[in-house]
Amino acid sequence: MGDSNNKIQFTEHLIAQIKKNNSATLKELYILNYPKIENFVLKNNGNKAQAKDLFQEAFIVFWKNIKEDKFTVQNNSNLNGYLYTISKNKWMDYLRSSSYKKTVNDSTVIEFNTTDEHLTDNDDDILKEKRLENIMLAFKDLGEPCKSLLKMFYYEKKSLSYIAEVINVKENTIRNKKYRCMNTLRNMVLASKKN
Repeated sequence: MGDSNNKIQFTEHLIAQIKKNNSATLKELYILNYPKIENFVLKNNGNKAQAKDLFQEAFIVFWKNIKEDKFTVQNNSNLNGYLYTISKNKWMDYLRSSSYKKTVNDSTVIEFNTTDEHLTDNDDDILKEKRLENIMLAFKDLGEPCKSLLKMFYYEKKSLSYIAEVINVKENTIRNKKYRCMNTLRNMVLASKKN
C-alpha cells in the first residue's frame, strides 16, 4: 500500500501545482507526454503538424479539467494516462468527423494548413517560449463569439453540426469561423510572445 499512497500523494502534488499554473510542472508534463501522442497520431493517419495542434488543444482541456476538479485521484489513475486518454479521444473524434472524411476525399487538410509557418518544425520551440502558458492566458482574453464557439467544440465536445444548429447557421460557416477563431488565438499567442 505504501507505493500506492506515494503515487496518490505525488499525483495530488502535481494537481496542486497545475492549479497554481506552475510553468515548470506544465512544461514537464508536456515534454513527457507529447512524444506518445505524436506517435499515436502518426500511426493513425495523422501528421506531425496535426499532432502538435491536437496535443495543444488536449492539454488545454486537461488543464481546465484539473482546475475544475473533474479529475479525481484513484489508486489506478494517473495524470499522464488521463492526458493521453483526452488526446486519443479527440483524435478518434476527428477521424470519425465529416471534416476528416472530406479531408480524405479532397486529399487536402481542412482544419489547418500544414504549410503554415507556425505548424512547421519551428513549433518545437513552443516549450522554450512558454507558448502553452500563453495559449491559456490568451484564451481568457479571446472575444465572443470565438470564446463560446471554441469552448463548445473543445471543452463541451459538441460537434460542428450541433453548434451550427444551435447558432442557426450552416456547418461550413461554423467550420470557417472555428478556423478563424483558432487563427485569432494563435496570433494573440504570437503577439504575447513578442511583448
